[in-house]
Amino acid sequence: MNEAELPGESRFLTLADVADVLNISASQTYALVRSGELPAIKVGGHGHWRVERTMLERYIQDKYEESRRIGLWNQAEFASLQEYSFDSRD
Repeated sequence: MNEAELPGESRFLTLADVADVLNISASQTYALVRSGELPAIKVGGHGHWRVERTMLERYIQDKYEESRRIGLWNQAEFASLQEYSFDSRD
């Protein structure tokens, strides 16, 4: 399911909807919610989980930022010390 296929324009998504958007299993989605990594609320008498659309978008953006930072860290890790030298004797 791509962004154009997101169910309606409702404020909240089910865990199944979130799993489709992230292309992960329902159990992986539930684990994200239970760990607190993906904020969600329980609604109704049976405690069905719902994720606010804006929270899902924030989660996705945070993951992009995390990947970007890891990439920068990895680049810095493999840089030579000479690249960091301010010595003009090149």
